[in-house]
Amino acid sequence: MRVGVFLVAAGFPGRDPGRVLADTVELVVAAEEAGFDDAWIAEHHFMTYGVCPSATTLAAVAVGRTSRIGLGTAVSVLSTWHPVALAEQAAMLHHLSGGRFTLGVGRGGPWVDLEVFGTGPERFERGFRESLDLLVRALSGGRVSAEGEFFRFREVAMVPAATLRPVVACTSEATLALAAERGLPMLLGMHVDDREKAAAVAAYDALREHRPGEAGHVAAAVGHVADSTRQAVRELREAMPRWLEPGLAGYLPVDGRPRPRRDVAAYAGFLTRVHPVGSADRCVEAILGTAETTGVRRLILMVEGIGDHRRAVENVRRLGAEVLPRVRAATL
Repeated sequence: MRVGVFLVAAGFPGRDPGRVLADTVELVVAAEEAGFDDAWIAEHHFMTYGVCPSATTLAAVAVGRTSRIGLGTAVSVLSTWHPVALAEQAAMLHHLSGGRFTLGVGRGGPWVDLEVFGTGPERFERGFRESLDLLVRALSGGRVSAEGEFFRFREVAMVPAATLRPVVACTSEATLALAAERGLPMLLGMHVDDREKAAAVAAYDALREHRPGEAGHVAAAVGHVADSTRQAVRELREAMPRWLEPGLAGYLPVDGRPRPRRDVAAYAGFLTRVHPVGSADRCVEAILGTAETTGVRRLILMVEGIGDHRRAVENVRRLGAEVLPRVRAATL
């Protein structure tokens, strides 16, 4: 298994966003020192849920601070990026990191980002297929042109060129089907449990029945270790609502559609119940259970849920010392 950290750059109340970003880089460094395989960084705009508006920029900083750990975006929001511009960023990171970078992309949502960046709700509602296909062509190591609804331009050379296979966040049947059609790995979010992740993998495999191959899917989960499971659960259930309540409120619709609301306390309870949150024994059991149930062999753990940087670093170090060696020994 490959086990990494998933960094949202969570904006807990009272924390300066600039300090949060610097601390996020420090968590990448701590994850490398603790033996994690990867560090994946999220992108959000105009909200405190995550204060990193450019996952590629933060990944570039982390490239310069590390030497071994893989780096990825989870995700770059493709509906607000020009696919070729994002491919250029990914190619640079590929070369500057010595091949350690993985680009994760997602469709995003019907949020105000679409208004601010001028891409409009159309790119979200019907443009993702065209955007993804153009991104894949731009990451195929050569020249690229476009004659579509949203993108039209003459052939140009990608400089620098790189051959990369993006990972696609799949939260809908349509996006899952598109990823399967293109043979691209899925990123499965921490908002679903192992049963739902397994169903997504089964649906993907069914669509690719005659085109077998190593998918390389990635599953996200919360990861938090303490001396006891009761302590770990209590810590997160007390801390996470302070972040989630104002953070989730930052998802502002681009138009007049109603914004979905989530019961924050119930959501925190779900996250601590189904993910590797607890004693070291409980975390090992949960990680191995996810691998067995879903068949996914790449897991990324959101380690910032405590809301305190020193405790988050301690969490990373304890996961690396007390959990990762046992997971790897059990999956050799």
